Amino acid sequence: MGTKLTPVIAGFIPLLDSAVLVAAKEKGFAEREGIALQLIRETSWANIRDRLAVGHFDVAHMLAPMPIAASLNLTSLAVPMLAPMVLGLGGNAITVAASIWRQMADLGADPDGDPASTGVAFAKVLSARKGRGEGRLRFGVVHPFSGHAYELRYWLAAAGLDPDLDVEISVVPPQLMADALAAGQLDGYCVGEPWNTAAVQAGTGRIATYKQAIWPDSPEKVLGITRKWANAQPDTLFALMRAVSAAADWCAQSDNLTELAQLLAGPTYIDCSPDLCVPALGGDMKLGQNTHKSIPDFLTFSGGLRAAPSPAQGVWFFSQMVRWGQAVADPEAERQAAEIFAPDLYEAALGLGPVGEPQTIRLFDMPAV
Repeated sequence: MGTKLTPVIAGFIPLLDSAVLVAAKEKGFAEREGIALQLIRETSWANIRDRLAVGHFDVAHMLAPMPIAASLNLTSLAVPMLAPMVLGLGGNAITVAASIWRQMADLGADPDGDPASTGVAFAKVLSARKGRGEGRLRFGVVHPFSGHAYELRYWLAAAGLDPDLDVEISVVPPQLMADALAAGQLDGYCVGEPWNTAAVQAGTGRIATYKQAIWPDSPEKVLGITRKWANAQPDTLFALMRAVSAAADWCAQSDNLTELAQLLAGPTYIDCSPDLCVPALGGDMKLGQNTHKSIPDFLTFSGGLRAAPSPAQGVWFFSQMVRWGQAVADPEAERQAAEIFAPDLYEAALGLGPVGEPQTIRLFDMPAV
């Protein structure tokens, strides 16, 4: 008889950055580490959080800020969580309705997606609308505690706008964003791929800017776990991180792009055309109908040190929660946020030495040093 595999149930949302979990299962990396990985597709990030909290899932493909919000009791069904591993860097974009982009372009928006230029142009569009007595534009984000929400807010605020007054921000599941834009229920959104490309290919949306330009090489999804499960299953957690790290290296190899796109596009996972998956996976983005831009690091997967979380990332996410009134500034809470993103579990699992110097957080409007 063969070795008995340890079952691990993981929740995920149909997005490209679920790729490392999909590859861990489908390409045998999990089984090689003694794990029978079961992936369950969910419809919303709130469901992911809640099902992890009550034990339906052992681990989850999770928004990077969500373990902090859950640990600090800022969400429903809050339990202490950890983010011991980063599953993907980048991968989001801010898409606006094609009609709004045409106005932005007329006002000097950079066609290649520079966040400062596009933000200024968008602010001018809003100013003109206000002068005509028109209502606020509505933007979609996937969850209040998400990189998407903070990237959209950061972009707007850097252009001198107040995200809570100058636009309306609504929560919409990722897979519904493009349809909501096409139906006129949204005027723009920040979401992960392939749901920006879906609007571009349909001709209803235009990518204004993207995560890698706003905060280069920043974490988007993490491996979300409860502290309770981590304490109860340390060997299983370590084996899973080894499997996912190996899967991430496989996903990062360009020779595997076509196979990965086909895997993700299947009915069990994203359930879309492979053509929607290829641009972000290959870094050849179509920002608009007539604008292609090579962005090799638009979405990156890599095991090894690149998948190690950084306490500075946790602190930055907490700072945004404070900035936008979701949390109260508190040194102990900030310490907890840093600890949630500590790299020690991941380093131990992979036998890596210390990651080294703390990561420096640098966004597009911060001066170089």
